[in-house]
Amino acid sequence: MNQYETVFILTPVLSDDQAKETVAKFKKILTDNGAEILNEEAWGLKKLAYQIDKKTSGFYNLIEFKAEPTIVETLETGYRRDEKVIRYITVKLDKYAAAYAEKRRNKLAKKEEA
Repeated sequence: MNQYETVFILTPVLSDDQAKETVAKFKKILTDNGAEILNEEAWGLKKLAYQIDKKTSGFYNLIEFKAEPTIVETLETGYRRDEKVIRYITVKLDKYAAAYAEKRRNKLAKKEEA
């Protein structure tokens, strides 16, 4: 199994509940296909570097997971079919990126404890 990280941007016209519902839908796609979710971060509403579909901001979300390579295609098909997603990217993490992601997760966990 490979380790992946996916970041997707949701349209800013959604309510918080709708955004959480959409994130849960994509997490369900992953878990239903046998992926193990390692980390999930909601970065919130952020300004975009440039306009996308006449929108200047969006809800950013990150999901880090371990899965077989075929699951990525299924996930990205789900992104393309959902009109709430305005941009997405999924990358395979090499051993150095995976180590950095783990260090970042641990650092975030320590911040939340404090």
